[in-house]
Amino acid sequence: MDPKSQRVKLNDGHFIPVLGFGTYAPLEVAKKEALEFTPFAIEVGFRHIDCAHAYQNEEEIGQVIRSKIADGTVKREDIFCTSKLWLTSLRPELVRPALEKSLKNLQLDYVDLYIMHYPMALKPGEELFPKDENGKLIFDSVDFCRTWEALEKCKDAGLAKSIGVSNFNHKQLERILNKPGLKYKPVCNQVECHPYLNQSKLLDFCKSHEIVLVAYAGLGSQRVKEWVNQNHPVLLEDPVLSAIAQKHKKTAALVALRYQIQRGVVVLAKGNNKKWIKENMQVFDFELTPEDMKAIDGLNRNIRYYELHLGVSHPEFPFSEEY
Repeated sequence: MDPKSQRVKLNDGHFIPVLGFGTYAPLEVAKKEALEFTPFAIEVGFRHIDCAHAYQNEEEIGQVIRSKIADGTVKREDIFCTSKLWLTSLRPELVRPALEKSLKNLQLDYVDLYIMHYPMALKPGEELFPKDENGKLIFDSVDFCRTWEALEKCKDAGLAKSIGVSNFNHKQLERILNKPGLKYKPVCNQVECHPYLNQSKLLDFCKSHEIVLVAYAGLGSQRVKEWVNQNHPVLLEDPVLSAIAQKHKKTAALVALRYQIQRGVVVLAKGNNKKWIKENMQVFDFELTPEDMKAIDGLNRNIRYYELHLGVSHPEFPFSEEY
């Protein structure tokens, strides 16, 4: 099956490939991994590349996309590139300059999707995580509805084809949807989502508003010490997933990815191993039965790998709500 045709329509008429390549990596290897694995991902068929200013490797991703266009592997219009607005740039006047900086790093005239990375504003400046002398994050008070209006202007200016959000709970989404004078609805909400945190309530809410749910950590997590609760069970070792995988002669990772695609979720697969990256493309080669889907639904246990403890006291901390 041709992965390029595996796209879903966004509420603004653009299309997003259902399988994306995640470019987040621990900072010490982020640049190196971007240069090593992104070209390979494009070569094996990935067309949706998920980036962010905060990953600090957009320049490298830009070089890769540029070289893959130059060598004829892809055209610009084949690639769906996402970037994300970081928390220190949520003030409306900082939005466009932040996007322009990402575009310059990515060597692109536009991104296909630009999303607010979190609803929580932090003090503007160069530091990604501005902290006071006690190591506490320094918050900024910005109404993200004003940030959204600045994103709408970026779409009108052609700098981003589509605009969306990430890590928003349903109440925060509602604030944007119910905002007076809303010009564009968010096309997506990118959140942690996998069989242990299947987000079924948030998914239903998003579907009812024509918002696509994009899943990060779709395979559990990379268990990055700073971010991830190390005590949580490893998703890909789950016996139910393993049994279903065996039945289909696929891996547990492929089953976890396929599960999302069959629920209408766009899923990101992060790869720092060429064998796995290539293998992830096999997600289009098989189908889970309704019984399989039901069994995987039954694994939900509201385990969040990326808990973002740092931000827990922020007034806009998204994860205190049930969904």
